[in-house]
Amino acid sequence: MKEKNKTRLVIAQNMQRQMAEIEGVRELKTQKSMIRKCRAQEDLPKAAIQFDAAFDRRSFKSATGLVGWDQNGDLLVLKTVIYKKVSSLFAAEAYACLESIKLGISLRIPSIKIMGDSKTVIKKCRKNLIDKSVIGAIISDIHNKKSCFQELNFQHIHRSENSNAHKLAKKALDREENVYLMGADLDRYVLA
Repeated sequence: MKEKNKTRLVIAQNMQRQMAEIEGVRELKTQKSMIRKCRAQEDLPKAAIQFDAAFDRRSFKSATGLVGWDQNGDLLVLKTVIYKKVSSLFAAEAYACLESIKLGISLRIPSIKIMGDSKTVIKKCRKNLIDKSVIGAIISDIHNKKSCFQELNFQHIHRSENSNAHKLAKKALDREENVYLMGADLDRYVLA
């Protein structure tokens, strides 16, 4: 009788342990799926940066115009950069794209969409191949900076959609001025 009770007690304890293990596994599975769902719903802060370049063939100067928008479509930043000794409009566009990447890094936004009207530069940035063209070194710099972002997309847009960046670049080239405006300073600057 004592042995039967002992056996029943051992069996009952084993069943309790097995049930606890099963419940623990169920609990773990539930927790993992909950965590996955939570992470899947997380949205990365996103921004879009439009770039364009203006180029003066006589002086070999170029100006980059950058216009940054937040995820709500509100103006976030305006920036211009003047370059000297630029060989071509093609190189000027590549420098403009590189500057847009640098701007994205300085804004510390993990998900960025880079948009420009230079189809060739956008295509070269999308591919992770070594570029042997005239702008190969600039494209290589762009590729090296991709790791600074969790998500980075390059998108070609029509010239008419890129008019703000174009106007900004043209104005900067005419005035030969570098501009970096954010926040309240944006209200005083008029794109014309």
